[in-house]
Amino acid sequence: MKTIILTIGAMLISTGITIVDFSDEGSMRNWRVTNDTVMGGQSSASFKGNENGIAVFSGSVSTANNGGFSMVRLAVKVPLNNEVETLKLKLKGDGKKYQFRLKSSNSQPFWYVQSFQTSDEWEEITLKLKDFYPSYRGYRLNNGNFSSSAIREIAILIGNKKNEDFKLMIESIGLE
Repeated sequence: MKTIILTIGAMLISTGITIVDFSDEGSMRNWRVTNDTVMGGQSSASFKGNENGIAVFSGSVSTANNGGFSMVRLAVKVPLNNEVETLKLKLKGDGKKYQFRLKSSNSQPFWYVQSFQTSDEWEEITLKLKDFYPSYRGYRLNNGNFSSSAIREIAILIGNKKNEDFKLMIESIGLE
């Protein structure tokens, strides 16, 4: 039996929890792009689905005007239990480093962060939930790592402190 646990289509399945499967037409709704323009920067990005059911996060990061990041984010409602230990990303990158980010409550001002390196091949990236550390505006906080019973927001960010174009193709995001 499948149980809907997320209004945008996450389902509990025997191998884990699918947060987003971009082959579902509704999966692109409600994602928001946030660039450093919110603080005067000049980076730009887009997040669009393609005809193959793949989400494409692409753009250009600029360090001009103290900028240097682009992010795409989604509010979610994903309950967790003790059996869920890892986040799984199925994606094709561009050889650049990205961050995956989590929030455990809607009012939380900081993110739990973990970086991952991409290649130019399709791959599955596995990130342990317990290794997500708290960060606020690029500074690591002296709080404990992620240990919540829920995820309320997810995000992918690129911010490598240099000017660069980027393209990240994402098939799915899930938990195991």
